[in-house]
Amino acid sequence: MNWVLDNLGLIFELSLVHLRQSAIPIVLGFLLSLPLGWIAWRYQLVRGPLIVLTGLLYTIPSLALLILLPAVGGYSAISETNLIVALTIYAIAILVRAVADGLDSVDAAVRQAATAMGYGGARRFWMVDLPLAGPVILAGLRVAAVSTISLATVGILIGVTNLGYLFTNGLQRRIVAEVLAGVVAVVLIALLIDLLLMLAGRVIMPWARATSVSKTRRPRVVAGAAA
Repeated sequence: MNWVLDNLGLIFELSLVHLRQSAIPIVLGFLLSLPLGWIAWRYQLVRGPLIVLTGLLYTIPSLALLILLPAVGGYSAISETNLIVALTIYAIAILVRAVADGLDSVDAAVRQAATAMGYGGARRFWMVDLPLAGPVILAGLRVAAVSTISLATVGILIGVTNLGYLFTNGLQRRIVAEVLAGVVAVVLIALLIDLLLMLAGRVIMPWARATSVSKTRRPRVVAGAAA
């Protein structure tokens, strides 16, 4: 506890850096996954290969990806850009399937009704398909966010400073409190972002909460009704 109290400023500073390094890939991954997920949903011939290909990206070891990307992209391997690009790829690997599954969950009758009311393809996507697919996509986004925040710690292994610094420095100096402080900080950031996403979903998609509540209700049995 003495180490933690003496280094609160360092922990807070690293937490802000870690949050920034995680937030950018989450946003980029979401924006890039929307068109890719739509393509996977719209064109059945490419759905399987596209989802499998993006899913395989998540199986690439993080250190291997952080070494390969600079060779392809032409930027420094020890730059923050390298970490952000790698984390964005991992986020896409999770979110493409989530977007495709979310669009699959929209009732075909609702789409037909929207088309009958004069909604064009683009307007129907933004005003009907995407809002109704929102709960499924949000669930995938929450998973991607937590995963991204935890994976960001590997950046310290290529020289990108964030909360991973507390892990490596604490282990090298055998300061258990420093390592635990890093673990707790990462967990708290992940919980905070997950909570914010959940609250944002309730504000943006109030119909999803109403549907969930209605599903949990059970009809009351009135005595003598069967008779």
